[in-house]
Amino acid sequence: GGKCREAAMVYRHADGREPQEVTENVIKYQEQGFLAVRCQMGGYGGRVKDITAATAVPSKEAPQATHRGKGLERLDSSFPGAYYDPEVYARSIPQLFEYVRSKIGFDLLLLHDIHERLVPIDAIRMAKALEPYRLFFLEDPFAPDQIEWFRRLRQQTATPIAMGELHTNQVEWRALIAEQLIDFIRAHISAIGGFTPAKKLAALCESFGVRTAWHGPGDVSPIGHAANLHLDLASPNFGVQEVINFGEPLREVFPGTPEMRGGYLWANDKPGWGVDIDEQAAAKYPASFKTVEWTQSRWPDGTLWTP
Repeated sequence: GGKCREAAMVYRHADGREPQEVTENVIKYQEQGFLAVRCQMGGYGGRVKDITAATAVPSKEAPQATHRGKGLERLDSSFPGAYYDPEVYARSIPQLFEYVRSKIGFDLLLLHDIHERLVPIDAIRMAKALEPYRLFFLEDPFAPDQIEWFRRLRQQTATPIAMGELHTNQVEWRALIAEQLIDFIRAHISAIGGFTPAKKLAALCESFGVRTAWHGPGDVSPIGHAANLHLDLASPNFGVQEVINFGEPLREVFPGTPEMRGGYLWANDKPGWGVDIDEQAAAKYPASFKTVEWTQSRWPDGTLWTP
């Protein structure tokens, strides 16, 4: 028990429509002192505005194929969701990292999240193509149930692999860790049962040389991020921590929110997680209920691609 370190290295997300825009955002984080940045281009799978289906009433006419000049053809579709072209995405990401590295060199740690947006063989091809750019890790190449593909991936590439945010039980991660098929575990702490199961998972990973990189997206509260941080500080095999920007509204509602300084996240010395909830402040920010579309990923023909 106890602290292994004073603070946890974190990474931020840089996105953009073109390699130049992504690189500009990477440099902004670098100038702020961050040591690691995840690079996406057009979100997961390279989603772009001109291939987002309309959510209006379906047309009575038969779908018409339209060619976008690159990659696959897309059918005009009434299915809601985030449309992306897997062929274009698979080709564009190695080009993105070639450009980013040409501008910033190798001093900054770079990451990428496939988020299971490719067929398995294309994910392997991408991992191999990214080797010259020395990614800190490549995240979620396959769905959790595709263990055999992780074995094939390990045989063919040295790109470090991270996996785990969709895991819910030990059956899903046991083989990945015991066979050393991944380099980082990225479980969502509340999804696997809480802090105690996560602490046991971290200890298991330590035995097999796997580091931690707990899931820390924007829909996790500062209390959840504080739990991640406490585990980071107490785990010898900590790797890196995903984190969001804690804006003023969040800090107002959650006093004690961890502080971000110099590319690291710092905990306070208050009891427990060190974070409280101001219910009166929270009442000033009512929740909005919007249909989530980015999780409904679709190929150009409207096929829903999971997860």
